[in-house]
Amino acid sequence: MWMRTAAGARRLGTAGALAVAAGGTVAGALPVREPWGLWGAHGPAATTAGAVLAYAGLTLLVLAWWTYGGLLAGGRGPGVRYTLVTLGWWAAPLLLAPPLHSADVYSYIAQGAMVLEGHDVYAHGPSVLGPDSSGADAAASVGGHWTDTPAPYGPVFLLLAKAVVWGTGGTLVPAVLGMRLLAVAALVLVAWAVRGLAAACGAQPSRALWLAVLNPLLLLHVVGGIHNDGLMIGLMLTGVLLALRGRPLTGSAVVALAVMVKSPAVLALLFIGLIAVRRGEGPLARRLVKGLTGPALVAAAVVAAASLLGGTGFGWLRTQGVAGTIHTPLSVSSDLGQAAGLAARALTGAELTAVKGAVQTLGLVAALAVIAFLALRTLYPWRGRRALDPVYGLGLALLALVALSPMVQPWYLLWGTAAVAATVPAGASRLVRVLMVLSAGLVYETAPSGHTPPYGFVLGALACGVALLALRRRPASPVLTGPGGPGGRGGVQPGGFGLGVTADGSPASPAPAAPPAPGRPRASRLR
Repeated sequence: MWMRTAAGARRLGTAGALAVAAGGTVAGALPVREPWGLWGAHGPAATTAGAVLAYAGLTLLVLAWWTYGGLLAGGRGPGVRYTLVTLGWWAAPLLLAPPLHSADVYSYIAQGAMVLEGHDVYAHGPSVLGPDSSGADAAASVGGHWTDTPAPYGPVFLLLAKAVVWGTGGTLVPAVLGMRLLAVAALVLVAWAVRGLAAACGAQPSRALWLAVLNPLLLLHVVGGIHNDGLMIGLMLTGVLLALRGRPLTGSAVVALAVMVKSPAVLALLFIGLIAVRRGEGPLARRLVKGLTGPALVAAAVVAAASLLGGTGFGWLRTQGVAGTIHTPLSVSSDLGQAAGLAARALTGAELTAVKGAVQTLGLVAALAVIAFLALRTLYPWRGRRALDPVYGLGLALLALVALSPMVQPWYLLWGTAAVAATVPAGASRLVRVLMVLSAGLVYETAPSGHTPPYGFVLGALACGVALLALRRRPASPVLTGPGGPGGRGGVQPGGFGLGVTADGSPASPAPAAPPAPGRPRASRLR
């Protein structure tokens, strides 16, 4: 019975996070050398036991998250304050752990040391750092391919990494914890922005926070794995929120900072422009020129200033494709390109890389086509449905970009999930079900060491199967019951601009608020 309460779910998730951190201490992405001796290897037996403990804890965390969502959907869940405190409980055990499920933070530290020492981070990889460099220990722990790979990140993030290296002297443990401090700040920013977007779009804030930031995929890869995607998402959503509050140019400047962390945030500029177009007055052509030009010019000015004043230059423009050179099994276009290349080489002697590259390019073209269609859908009705909410459209656009990208990692799902969560959670759409299932499965794809073993895909597939079975057997599963009943098909979901959003995310007429359950006072919005 205790599992049917929010307090029980909180305790279960905290126990799971503790197990993830404890197991990761011996089985995480440990450095090759670390002068303090805190994160050293302990032998195969201890590593295996630690990995088993970490996976068990991860399973508890997923179960707790699923249970918490069920309570919110069933009307028994607490408000925003309790959800945010729960987020703190679940994140706290990961703060002092070594890097978990990814070694990318070592690249971040090494690149920060390169900037500090005057190396061209967009022309060389961490291998240029000498043995006496402040980033030498981090460079030694960078994964094989990435040792000679230039940085694909923008100047703003590299300057933050430089500041961490300068402040810690590059000593590995303090440097990792310094980067994690940035990740925690990003987590706070994401939570603040999601709550604000949910309020602006008429969604239920605690449900939005549940799907976006209480999500084990985010906790594992932003707090545990210290990926800079959290900072990109936080800045991007903050910019969109400012635009919704009537400050599109300020929002565009903040989104430009997000682009200077990771480039996919540039999509938010398009939808900020569409927000301005929808709110403007006069002929559509004039509104389009004014709404789209303003954000673009402001963002261009911020990007140029960051690139020049940061001292790193514009080299980031030529390194955006370096990640695509690595084959990731989650990329549909890369998998299809690999298969087509092998077939073409066997039949005609064609070069595999050329065929694979062509298929990957087609995937990106398809993504651009989908994004263009979504942009039009935010302005025009289609097949009897009203125009999309721009925030929801941004979430869909980011998900489409990830699905058709030549390089896909599990945590990329988070890019669009946060925006979708802030617009859909009151009554479920099929997309929310997909995001729930994928979030529950993708946490298993990478091992605590950061590697991607074959059994990770097996565990992920099993988790997805169990999640799908749970959805089929329980129509009132997390975030699946709204005003329209099980599945939410007939319900109305809150959206932006004073309109509701139907199950596919398109605006509809506002639905009357449901009366409070008998015997329970209406939850305060500030809880």
